[in-house]
Amino acid sequence: MSKIESSLDQLVAKLGQLKNVAKIRLCALWQKASPQLSKLKQLNIATIKAFVVKFKWRILLVLIVLYSLSKAYDYFFPQPDKSGGPVTVSTVIVEKKDVPLIIEATGTIVSNSIVDIRPMVTNTVAKINIKDGQEVKAGDLLFTLDDRNDKANYEKLKALADDAQKQYLRAKELVTKNFISKAGLETSLANAKSAQAAAKAAEVQLSFDYIRSPIDGRAGIVNVFPGSLVQASNVVTTATSSTATSSVGSMVTITQLNPINVQFVIPEKDIPTLLENQLDGEPLKVKVTVGDSSKKTYEGTVLVVDNQVDPSIAAVRVKAQIPNDAMTLLPGQFAGVSLVASDLKDALSVPSQAVVINPRGKFVFTLDKDGKASMVPIKVVYEYQGSSVITGIQAGDKVVVEGKQNLRPGGKTREAKSSTKPESKSEASTPVTPATPALTPASAPPSANPSAADKK
Repeated sequence: MSKIESSLDQLVAKLGQLKNVAKIRLCALWQKASPQLSKLKQLNIATIKAFVVKFKWRILLVLIVLYSLSKAYDYFFPQPDKSGGPVTVSTVIVEKKDVPLIIEATGTIVSNSIVDIRPMVTNTVAKINIKDGQEVKAGDLLFTLDDRNDKANYEKLKALADDAQKQYLRAKELVTKNFISKAGLETSLANAKSAQAAAKAAEVQLSFDYIRSPIDGRAGIVNVFPGSLVQASNVVTTATSSTATSSVGSMVTITQLNPINVQFVIPEKDIPTLLENQLDGEPLKVKVTVGDSSKKTYEGTVLVVDNQVDPSIAAVRVKAQIPNDAMTLLPGQFAGVSLVASDLKDALSVPSQAVVINPRGKFVFTLDKDGKASMVPIKVVYEYQGSSVITGIQAGDKVVVEGKQNLRPGGKTREAKSSTKPESKSEASTPVTPATPALTPASAPPSANPSAADKK
């Protein structure tokens, strides 16, 4: 305890010394300043004018700096008592609603089924039974090859098979009468079966001369002509010169156009959202547009999400199917795809133009019952085509959409005549679409990381 008491005594002594030193310093400053104060009494207009002329640039610089600091302070720290008259604003009342979480992407139209027709045997084309661009059904006859040799071979083997069958039936009767042995009967049966198998093989060989469509679809350009020599297992293209026409490749391509598919990719971060929705048992919906000037939208469903991610682009392939009754979509066209990944339940949505961005973050102006404005900090969860889902406000709040540029916290307002009406329940399921064509989500909702998309 003695050490503590001695330390306190030393501290009290030092405080007394500091007090005396401060008095001495203040007295010295007063003695230096008193002559200058006496000079102020001698100031007149002439001396003031001479001082201003001598230091005019320094005085102007000081005034500019003070003015700039004043304006900066008013901007970053606005005072409610400085607000003038009421500001005309347009507002919207925030309501809870389900907002679709949309991922946008670009894809390619692909056929649901496409088949290159090639011959199974080397032969010449005898007859072409279709025209370029014709619609065909599965089983329709497309080409007839020269079948004379195969038909004669089949008829020969068919006759031998019929004769062998008759020999077997005759031997069966003779066995019952003990005219031949059972071994002879078995030999006759083997001969009959062998002849029938040879006849069936000849029938299959003959069928190769009649080329039929394996699927329903539309035929492309026919690459062969009557009399053209086609070869088995060759790639088919047609080359025409001034002297001859030769064909190597597919004879024709059959493409299924209705329904048709669209294939696109989505970012890796959006995969959990897709898979979670698929687990619910409901197919994902897509909307497809083709061409910049196309106004028609095709609606379809997702068929499959690929089972692996492409590491080079950090994305996964998705294939969806859409109807093509009018046959206006063709494979290879580029398409814009909007994939409805999921719904944000009971979300608070406002027009994106209502969000104010400044160095301190993102805000919206809300009005109380007296029409006074308040600046509320918010967080943008998702943004798409002029509509933003935000947190930080409550359902029923009145948010300023237009006129916020002249508004200050605590300022008075008056409602414009054409104020934005609250969105009705019938409009709750569709997003607002007044702005940009493809905005990506600003941040991830509780269960996903949309992008818009980077389905966008």
